[in-house]
Amino acid sequence: MSDINTMSVNAIRVLAADAVQKANSGHPGLPLGSAAVAYELWAKHMNHNPANPDWPNRDRFILSGGHGSTLLYSLLHLFGYGLTKEDLMQFRQLDSLTPGHPEYRHTRGIEATTGPLGAGMGMAVGMAMAEAHLAAKFNREGYPIIDHYTYVLGGDGCMMEGISSEAFSLAGTLGLGKLIVFYDSNKISIEGSTDIAFTEDVKKRFEAFGFQTLVVEDGNDLEEIGRAIEAAKADRTRPTMITVKTQIGYGCPAKQGKASAHGEPLGADNVKALRENLGWPSDEAFYVPDEVYANYRELAADKAKVEDEWNRMFGEYSAKYPEMRKAWDEEFDMEIAEKLIDDEEFWAYEDKPEATRNLSGVVLNRLKNKVPNLIGGAADLSPSTKTYMKDMGDFSKDDYTGRNLHFGVRELAMAAIGNGMTLHGLRAFVSTFFVFSDYVKPMARLSSIMRIPTAYVLTHDSIGVGEDGPTHEPIEQLAMLRSMPNFHVFRPADATETIAAWYSAVNSLETPTALVLTRQNLPQLAGSSKEALKGAYVLEDSAKEVPDAIIIATGSEVSLAVEAKAELAKEGVDVRVVSMPCMDIFEEQSEEYKESVLPKNVRARVAVEALGDFGWGKYVGLDGKTITMKGFGASAPAATLFKKFGFTTENVVAAVKSVL
Repeated sequence: MSDINTMSVNAIRVLAADAVQKANSGHPGLPLGSAAVAYELWAKHMNHNPANPDWPNRDRFILSGGHGSTLLYSLLHLFGYGLTKEDLMQFRQLDSLTPGHPEYRHTRGIEATTGPLGAGMGMAVGMAMAEAHLAAKFNREGYPIIDHYTYVLGGDGCMMEGISSEAFSLAGTLGLGKLIVFYDSNKISIEGSTDIAFTEDVKKRFEAFGFQTLVVEDGNDLEEIGRAIEAAKADRTRPTMITVKTQIGYGCPAKQGKASAHGEPLGADNVKALRENLGWPSDEAFYVPDEVYANYRELAADKAKVEDEWNRMFGEYSAKYPEMRKAWDEEFDMEIAEKLIDDEEFWAYEDKPEATRNLSGVVLNRLKNKVPNLIGGAADLSPSTKTYMKDMGDFSKDDYTGRNLHFGVRELAMAAIGNGMTLHGLRAFVSTFFVFSDYVKPMARLSSIMRIPTAYVLTHDSIGVGEDGPTHEPIEQLAMLRSMPNFHVFRPADATETIAAWYSAVNSLETPTALVLTRQNLPQLAGSSKEALKGAYVLEDSAKEVPDAIIIATGSEVSLAVEAKAELAKEGVDVRVVSMPCMDIFEEQSEEYKESVLPKNVRARVAVEALGDFGWGKYVGLDGKTITMKGFGASAPAATLFKKFGFTTENVVAAVKSVL
């Protein structure tokens, strides 16, 4: 390779090593080994504009091996994304723009928060699906306004994680020809050689998934890397996996090819030896020659020209197809659903008992025409979770315009893919049985951290599952999801609350939402209202200014609380019933509002919920009681289980009396 290219690659290596060394913490191995791949891709093949990181038709790059973040930070600095040398010096320090793993929204140019190995692989599949969908929807002959690639880089750890197999199996099935996966194959893991735990033929696995598979024998040969990228781009019918054979810690004589290069600083002497071995012109930390910066500036200027050409084409497209331009603006209008708050048709329902999963399906099919970028599906469960949008088509290899996604039985990858689609600008929802939120949770956590509004439709929400028994009856899952910061969990009690849950989900800009829904029918409640959007509200009040007691309930148990109130009234006990469909949103309300719903001077409180009791203590206090699940349920008809475990009017009445 030419001298300037050699120096430009080595600048990435030196900056990465210096950042880790100064922080005395980090992972230098991946950046040193993969610097040439990253440079060749970003400099010669990837369309991106450092002056406008949000350009809609940019290629996406995800570093799935997020521990190698200094690779990405060095690229962002050198290409002029606004990350300064001082930012690199603050790597892994409090409030810096260079945290230990890349964080979306935090650092300009980062496409996704990565760190949990394999997560980036799943999100990349979601981005590639979003690109295929938008291209099929908006492109017209001569106007490929959506035409970009999704690149993702990860190593052996990403390939070991099951999520990568889940996601890439689907990617191959869908023929995502504009997804290109770089497998940084250095045969080293933290514990030593990968031979101790990972001897499979990864290339053959990807061939079985339906990928084109290519191999770069020398991970430092820019020309060989470039030929592989072009071959990958030439195959538009299959995704491509490029195995790049690298050496972890490349360039550092004492660390190269060793496990110790993975996750610890090289050491001052080894950083000096790295510089000498690479022929670097200075021993000064974070030094980059002017000619290297000039090279990167020239490359960035060329990238800007690509966007300029796209802007010209998009202007012509908008003039020629004004109806498509209008559709484009609506597609990316994340506030388009706000006006539904006053839409009587949207809030209408039949006054008959209905499972909230069924009601959710009705609402979803109202939303499909109101929110044009709403897209999603289930992990092979849409007939049960009621998440199929009628007349919206099925997303498939033969038709990317479809808005119904079929994830197969792949819950973890499904959630990551949903995040990828959301990151790409769509309103994505995913769905499975609530008990399987255990499989979903790691990616739901990333939704929260990234502050993206992916929606999770989780049905069969309690012991109401019935005959399927304890393995399918969620108990502790509600507390698990409620415990996550920046995550809204709705457990609606009837139609109005279900509509409110969906309204909240499709209007959220930075918070993911879970809709936790019943299998069994529930009655429509006379007192329910849009106040559900505040998380909790007084469903039925007492006649007294200060109620004798308060019953707090969610979901299927709210009607039980209403029945108990009626029975208690016969005995002269006047209680307030509070429906709390979303604890998280209730906690966001003003202190005045919270006091109006749950006044502190009413200490006689009972919470009723057919799941675990974790989290209810702050609402019932030391003097209160909970009627909740203490074990894992059983196999029997739902009505039998509710009676067995104490979810009866009589038991709620008795609990209220006991706290008075």
